[in-house]
Amino acid sequence: MADTTIEVVRSYAKGVDQAPRKVALVASLVRGRSVADAIVILNHTPRRAALPVRKAIESAQANAVNNHGFDSKTLVIKTLSVTTGTRMKRFKPASRGRALPFQKKTSNILVEVTGELKPKKAAPKAADAKVEKTEAPKPAAKKPAAKKAEAKPAKKEEKK
Repeated sequence: MADTTIEVVRSYAKGVDQAPRKVALVASLVRGRSVADAIVILNHTPRRAALPVRKAIESAQANAVNNHGFDSKTLVIKTLSVTTGTRMKRFKPASRGRALPFQKKTSNILVEVTGELKPKKAAPKAADAKVEKTEAPKPAAKKPAAKKAEAKPAKKEEKK
């Protein structure tokens, strides 16, 4: 019976030091595309947010190929979402001794890719497998433990 479940491989990039609104603009360029096309597009996108989005996609691709046995040519981005991360509250000095508050915003990027599994290789049959010659292992020659050379006495400095 064929397995009809669709497997999805995820990758997260958390704490990206950019506002989620700016990262979401870049993510919308490649949402729904194949992984190969997305990487080419992001390599030629002149936005600072293109690098973390590309790294998250490449991480999902590596997870799918190495851990789950997907074919890298068939991978498609199923989900690419950008959410708000933690905000760090900071203060900027202002005139007359004041401090003006501001927030450093971070983003979380979620990438889900799907594709086709690589066909599994059939195990070679026992009759077709060549029988290798087995050689008897050569006995290892035992070497006597080398004694440490006796330490020479240190040279004494001559007084002038």
